[in-house]
Amino acid sequence: MKTVEMAQATAPLADYARLARRESVVVTMRGKPIATVTAVPRGADWESIAIGSNPKFLEIMERSRLAHRRRGGLSSDEMRRQLGIEPRSKAKRKR
Repeated sequence: MKTVEMAQATAPLADYARLARRESVVVTMRGKPIATVTAVPRGADWESIAIGSNPKFLEIMERSRLAHRRRGGLSSDEMRRQLGIEPRSKAKRKR
């Protein structure tokens, strides 16, 4: 990960974007991080990126996870079973 102080970040944005293909670039102001330039994963679409970085969406997801831990709920596998959707393959499952 490369760190660049805002006052020293004089290269064009395109240069930092090219660098981000190899490693993330963290922009700091007086030593504190204020922004990052990070490569987009191959195959990612615009909607996934926009949703995945939206603070309101992330807050909703966290509240949902907390509620699930406290009160329980259906696993994704059980939901798939109830909806008649084929279960994910074991290779793709996250634990």
